[in-house]
Amino acid sequence: MATQQPMTHGHAHRHYHADMLSVEEARERILANFSVLEPEERPLLECLGQVLAEDARCDINIPPADNSAMDGYAVQFDSIKGAEDGTPVTLKVVGYVAAGQVPEGAVTPGTAFRIMTGAATPIGADTVIPFEDTDEMQRKADGLTLDEIAIQYEHPKGTNVRPTGDDFSKGDLAVERGTVLRPAELGVLAAIGKPTVKVYRRPVIAVLATGDELQEPGEPPQPGKIYNTNNYSIAASVTRYGGIVKLLGIARDNLEDLEAKVEEALSCDLLLTSAGVSKGDYDIVKDVLGRKGKVELWSVRMRPAKPLAFGLLDGPDGRKVPHLGLPGNPVSALVAFEQVARPAILKMLGKTRLDKPSITAILEDDITNSDSRRVYARVIVTKREGTYYAKLAGGQGSHVLSAVARGNGLAVCPEEQAAVRAGEEVKVEMLDWPEEYE
Repeated sequence: MATQQPMTHGHAHRHYHADMLSVEEARERILANFSVLEPEERPLLECLGQVLAEDARCDINIPPADNSAMDGYAVQFDSIKGAEDGTPVTLKVVGYVAAGQVPEGAVTPGTAFRIMTGAATPIGADTVIPFEDTDEMQRKADGLTLDEIAIQYEHPKGTNVRPTGDDFSKGDLAVERGTVLRPAELGVLAAIGKPTVKVYRRPVIAVLATGDELQEPGEPPQPGKIYNTNNYSIAASVTRYGGIVKLLGIARDNLEDLEAKVEEALSCDLLLTSAGVSKGDYDIVKDVLGRKGKVELWSVRMRPAKPLAFGLLDGPDGRKVPHLGLPGNPVSALVAFEQVARPAILKMLGKTRLDKPSITAILEDDITNSDSRRVYARVIVTKREGTYYAKLAGGQGSHVLSAVARGNGLAVCPEEQAAVRAGEEVKVEMLDWPEEYE
């Protein structure tokens, strides 16, 4: 963070931000240009994390018949009443049924069926007694057949019998339209017999870095050059939040190269560029994007990631392709992605919860706000004795990517606050939610 003392009064301070958008204003303007994408039919295993585009109803009962919850013996409760240690009840075993079989015959007073977990219970049976509450093991040890079985303990009527339709009945709404499909929902859809479902399709997002100074990892380091980090962190972020990446590589600072790269993006649902959007940057990015459509350059009241560009490019068939220009510094690019690109992707996917999950933590280091922008400080959140604590993850310069890598959250110092001091409570937007913090 900057260490200079914050300005606390005077018109100059307010005027400094007169032309800046708040984070909410920028997000609102951007999201107004996005809507949920069209549905498509997909195989279940390709739908994880997507949003169901239609109600999924159950055409069958689940389970389809009364079935056993245990390996044991299916009996009539009246036949085992009074069984207890020392005075077992002996029943005649008249059948056997395994999972997937249809039982032949019925359980009548004084009889039992040997039954396996998941097998349909025979007609007449209302209770299942587990193996361990019978003398089966002893009979086997003594070399006896299992044409009889001693029930050693009475169980309440209905024990270990799963009723027909206990999970879903025919006609039930199994998964509602608008549900984000997690592994459990995919299991439910499989259980009701659906191999495919309609989901809102994933957006295809073009990712492009700009600048003559960039070179790709794997190439020998060149004087004056830096490795292209943004394409990797931004493309990975797109994938993480459900988009499909179209990686366009690096556009050099010349008209021909940049125009060709932008042309490749016009078949996509969104173009994400990094760099070339600050005041004083080469005008080439603005020129090319302006020629392809309409682009606006914004200053947003946040630190890092003040410069932002947004526009609509002219795509094929009159379609407008949104373009979001992220700052070039790697931390700024990631923070801007989280605040504005991530919710746009989620909206296209049909998701309605667009905010990052946040917590309240006790701050362990000062966060200074030198110019009345909302500060997103990179922090490490830990949980000790039920309380969250947030510690700065390292240097807070917009080039210090290692602090984002070490951190798991963004601690928020509001615009109007000059600082959040160690020991005070702070809101933290969680970038990751490790299981140990649950």
